[in-house]
Amino acid sequence: MEEFLLPNTDSGPYGMTVGKDNAIWFTENSGNRIGKITTSGEITEFNVPTKDAGLSVIVSSTNGDLWFTENKANKIGRITLDGEITEYPLPYADSGPYGITDGPDGALWFTQITGNKIGRISTSGDLLEFSLPKDDSFPSFIVTGSDGAIWFTENQSNQIGRITTEGEITEYSIPTLNSGPVGITTGSDGALWFVQIIGNNIGRITTSGEISEYSIPTLNARPHAITAGINGDLWFTEWGSNKIGRITVDGVISEYPIPTENAEPHGIVLGPDKAIWFAEECNKIGRLK
Repeated sequence: MEEFLLPNTDSGPYGMTVGKDNAIWFTENSGNRIGKITTSGEITEFNVPTKDAGLSVIVSSTNGDLWFTENKANKIGRITLDGEITEYPLPYADSGPYGITDGPDGALWFTQITGNKIGRISTSGDLLEFSLPKDDSFPSFIVTGSDGAIWFTENQSNQIGRITTEGEITEYSIPTLNSGPVGITTGSDGALWFVQIIGNNIGRITTSGEISEYSIPTLNARPHAITAGINGDLWFTEWGSNKIGRITVDGVISEYPIPTENAEPHGIVLGPDKAIWFAEECNKIGRLK
C-alpha cells in the first residue's frame, strides 16, 4: 500500500473516478477543488468557481468530460480534461445532489439526497427529474447496471432502487433492517454489489431483485464506497475500521489496514495500472497494488 500526500492540508479528497486520460480524478470536499493524480503520483488541482460547493461524487463520461455533484451548492459540475469547469444549477433549492453515473442513454444520472429524486442531465445541460415513491428515502450512490437500467441505494428507506431511462422506478427491500446502504457498483457477474454502512454487510442484488448479504469480519467497519476490481473481486472502503476490504463473487472477504491512522477512506476506484486507488479525507490518496 502506498500513499500520496496532497499539496494542500485542507483538501479532504472524497469521490474518485478514472478519466479518459488514464489519470485518477477526485473531488476535494474541504478544499473545493477537483484534483487528478497520475499513476506516477503527479498531482494537479482545479478550483471550483462556487465556494463551499460540497463536492461529492465524480464520474467520467463517454465523451471524456468529468461530471461531479455539488451537494451544498445544489449544482451539477462538469470539468474537461483541460480543467475547464461548467456548473449547472438545479431547479429546486436544497436538492442535495450526491451520487452520479454515466447513463446508458448518453446522459448523466444523479441522486438528490434531500430532494428525494433521481435526476438526469444531458451533456448540453438539459434536466429531468423523477420523484421517488417514498418520502425521505435519501438516495445516495448510483450506477448503471448490466441490464441497461440505473440502480441506486436508498440510505434511509433501506432499499435498492432501479430506474429505467424512461423513468419507471422499482424498489427492493434489503433483508437487514436499517442497514444504511451507501455505495453501489456493477460486478463482473452482472449483479449489483452494495455496502451497508450501518448493517456492516456487503450486499449483492441480481437484476431480477434477489438479494444476498455477507457480513464484514471487522465490527463497525462502516463500509462506504465499492468498486469492481480485476478477477471478479469487489473492493470497498471501511471508514470506521480504517481498512480497505475485498470480497470475491463467492462472498469471501479480506481486509487490509491503511498505514495512516484515522485516514477516513471514502471513494475508491480500479486504476488503469490495475491497482486500487482510494481517497483519504486526511489529505492523502492511497494506492493498493
